[in-house]
Amino acid sequence: MQYKGSENFSHKQPDRFGVLITNLGTPDAPTTPALRRYLAEFLSDPRVVEAPRALWWLILHGIILRFRPRRSAKAYAGVWEKNGSPLLIHTSRQAEGLREALKKSYGDNVVVEFAMRYGNPSIAGALDKMQEAGVRQLVVLPLYPQYSASTSASTFDAIAKDFMQRRWLPDLRFISHYPDFPPYIEAMARHIESHWANHGRHEKLILSYHGVPLKYLQKGDPYHCECHKTSRLLAERLGLGNDDYMTTFQSRFGREEWLKPYTDETLKAFPGKGVKSIDVFCPGFSADCLETVEEINEENREYFMEAGGEAFSYIPALNASPVHIEALVALIEENLKGWELPSGDQTALTERQQRADSRKQQTFPGRDI
Repeated sequence: MQYKGSENFSHKQPDRFGVLITNLGTPDAPTTPALRRYLAEFLSDPRVVEAPRALWWLILHGIILRFRPRRSAKAYAGVWEKNGSPLLIHTSRQAEGLREALKKSYGDNVVVEFAMRYGNPSIAGALDKMQEAGVRQLVVLPLYPQYSASTSASTFDAIAKDFMQRRWLPDLRFISHYPDFPPYIEAMARHIESHWANHGRHEKLILSYHGVPLKYLQKGDPYHCECHKTSRLLAERLGLGNDDYMTTFQSRFGREEWLKPYTDETLKAFPGKGVKSIDVFCPGFSADCLETVEEINEENREYFMEAGGEAFSYIPALNASPVHIEALVALIEENLKGWELPSGDQTALTERQQRADSRKQQTFPGRDI
């Protein structure tokens, strides 16, 4: 087997540290062929769908990929922007925000990239860039605050699979979850308070998370518990009582039972129970995407209003807002502890280059490696 190395490797290259943020993924275009490719990759992941492989392959390729891509393409077309899908745009801006913030402390010694677990830009492509840039210490941050095997663990699988093909591995720190990280809770609270200050506050705050099959909880997945922990801490920070907010789960797929209560059924029933105005926020989504822009702010808004609701306000995801970037920087720096990192002094990279040159001359005198 030929292991992957740097195309332009030199022992003279100074070491850097890197931050790779990842999110779920996006098709390359809002078209049926692009959705078919994307969904085939996504739904083929055994972390996402835990079913006998042969049976699931028949269902996926014989039924799902024949019909679902066309419907999904139509939904994506409704939210697609000039520069791509909302998730791609917001994740790119998050990476840029982190790059600017970390550069203030570490100068050119830090490399920040972003990637998607499914679709493009790929994890392998981002790791290629970081290896070429001399990243020897790497923090991977999947932007899933609440851990699930179907998201965080799947990202680790992709990292591990890629590393199995590389010659020189960086030191690795993998942030698998942060459901109760104080700066994350504070960022959400300030974001919601700002929305209320500008748009008013309604009767009840709905905290909607992406659902997973109930059997995952029964098999030990902590996602359900971590979602409720995030909701409780956020509600406490906002000063909400138990009747002021509710945790629900959205985006279920297939016929089996998923985590309850379901967001759509809850919103359809609220007006009949006297709840006529609501705010909806999605703490598990670090960036707006199809599931928030189309599913929550369009589809579920319609369910609520048609059932007799009077006011529906969607509170956008944290996206690349300053409070979110600030929280993510704090999370990253918490996970950098113990590593000897270069400062942001503009001479730091030059000094590291000189040390690398010196090591090279001492070890390989007269040779250009």
